[in-house]
Order: sequence, then C-alpha cells, then structure tokens
Amino acid sequence: MKRVVFFILTAIVAFTACQNKSKNTEEKSVNPEPVKRIWSIEQANAWSEEVGWLRGCNFNPSTAINQLEMWQAETFDLVTIDRELGWAEDIGMNCMRVYLHHIAWEVDKEGFKGRMKQYLEIADSHGIKTIFVFFDDCWNATYKAGKQPEPEPGVHNSGWVRDPGDLIFLDENLMSLLEVYVKDILTTFNDDERIVMWDLYNEVGNNNLGITSLPLLRNVFRWGWEIRPSQPLTVCVFGRHEALTKWEKESSDIITYHSYSQPERHQAKIDELKRLGRPMVCTEYMARPRNSLFSNIMPMLKEQNVGVINWGLVAGKSNTKYAWGEPIPDGSEPPLWFHEIFRPDGTPYKQEEVDLIKSLTLN
Repeated sequence: MKRVVFFILTAIVAFTACQNKSKNTEEKSVNPEPVKRIWSIEQANAWSEEVGWLRGCNFNPSTAINQLEMWQAETFDLVTIDRELGWAEDIGMNCMRVYLHHIAWEVDKEGFKGRMKQYLEIADSHGIKTIFVFFDDCWNATYKAGKQPEPEPGVHNSGWVRDPGDLIFLDENLMSLLEVYVKDILTTFNDDERIVMWDLYNEVGNNNLGITSLPLLRNVFRWGWEIRPSQPLTVCVFGRHEALTKWEKESSDIITYHSYSQPERHQAKIDELKRLGRPMVCTEYMARPRNSLFSNIMPMLKEQNVGVINWGLVAGKSNTKYAWGEPIPDGSEPPLWFHEIFRPDGTPYKQEEVDLIKSLTLN
C-alpha cells in the first residue's frame, strides 16, 4: 500500500511539473502586441491645420560627414549651423529634418541633450521647426565614437552611418539601452513646440535588412507610445517588406514617405497613401538626374498640402551632390548635382531654383 501511494504521489508531482513547464513555455512564446496610442485622424488633421504647409530640407551642416560629427562635443559647429539655417530662412524654409545617433547620447547623455537644445534655439531663431530622426538603416553598418573619417573623394555619403547598424545583431543588451535612449529624449523634449514631429526610424529594412528590422520598429513605436509626446510619431512608408509596411501605415500619427521619382510616379504614391486619410509629408525627395526637381515636385505638393522636404541644404562633407553609385574618384564637380541647394559660401547652385522656392514659400 505504501508503495502504491508513493507512485501515485510521484505521478501527481510529475504531472504538475509538466503542466507548469508547459505554461511557462507558452507564456514565453506569447509576444503580445504593444498597446497602441496612435492619434485619431481628427487629432492628426488638427495638427496639420495648426502647423500649415511644411517645407524644408534634410539638414546636416556642411562641416559634418555624418550624425556623429554633427552631434559630438568636439565637432558640434554652432557657427556653421547658424549660418546655414539662416540661408534656409532666407528662402522661406520652415522645417528641417535632422538625424540623431544613440552613440553620441551614450558617450555624453547630458551634453548631447544640451547640444540638441542649442540646435533648437538656433533653428527657432530662424523660424524653423525640427523633425528629429532616431534610427536609420542607410549606408555604413559600423561606426565608433570619436574622430570620424574624412570623405572619400566623389563618393555619395561615404561616411554616413546607420543606427544601430550591425551592433543590433552583436550586442544582446543593446535593445535595452536603445529603450532608455529613446525614452530619455522623448521625455526631455515631450512638449517642446520647436519640434514638429518625431521620425522614429528612417527607411526601415533598407540595405537588404528586410524583416530583421521589424523587432526594433515594433519596439520604437512601443517606447514612443509609452511616453506619448505631444508631437506626432511617424515612420516613412518605405515598402521593404509587407509586415514592415503594415506597421509603417497603421502605426504612424502622420503619414510620411520618400520619393525620388519623376512627377507621375510621385503622384501615384500620393494617391495610394491618401487613402489612409491622414496628413502627409514627403520627408525625402529631389534628385536632379532622376527628374525629381524643385520645379516639378514642389508646386505639385504645395497644391495638395503635402509637406515637402528635400535631401540636402549645403554641399559639404557628406558629398551628397554626387549621385548614388556613380563616384567621381578625383572629387571634381559632377556634371549635374544630385542633391543640395547652396554651395559652401552660400551662393545658390542654381539661382532659378532658389527663385522658384522663394516664389512658393514667401508669397
């Protein structure tokens, strides 16, 4: 009898342990969707009516090869930033899209935020609001703090760096660090009226990253929703994978997109995204050799109240006056600039372009 009781008890213990293990495994396998705190369409349209027609550039000072050279203390160039934003003000620009980088924050958290505040003060003095960009899947996959490389002659964006790049696959603790970073910045600037929106992640899945970028995309929206700043949250609809596109469209307060195409294809993109019923901003366009020009895109977008932000303000160390994949090794002048509006001395690359921009922004 004792032996029977022993076997019965052993069986009960084993069954209970198995059930608990199964329950724990099931709990670990569940990955619940984050609680969305996306704006209503009514909120988004009210924001659009308040801010008006946004027009501006992706801004990197001509003295910086990348985000780190812009934001690190030893190369933070307030004089150049002030001068070049003054040129933007002169042609009626009212918005700049500016990339951040988590390494600059990690090395010097308070100093980094202090430099962001200095940048915002200067931009505001020129009547310019800011879109800050957190993450980016474009260009170089590795980077380090400190002195940045010199530009490769004639190579487009030779020194631009991704964030977080390859580090996301190598450091198992990085995701936790990035959460602290994003929440710190969003909390610090939660109600800053000089910031017109937060662009959480640029061109998600570019450089053949595809679906591997989905975990960070999901997380950065979750972190943003947990803070829920007063400014809208967005990620450009880039279309590198169906699951990414779904998140981009269904999670953004404001619809943003990129198009370096000629007017017909650009208009088709607008028509597609208009179905979502939210305000729209084109946060990258204008590549002269591809027939994406100020003359044929900017008036079209103004007429439809779509915000319009071209790549590049002043030619400099980023080398984005050179075309993608068409290096000029001796660094000589390209036959037609790919991006940028001004030369480093402030003279326009094409006076007729500046005259057109001013006719659209100042009248």
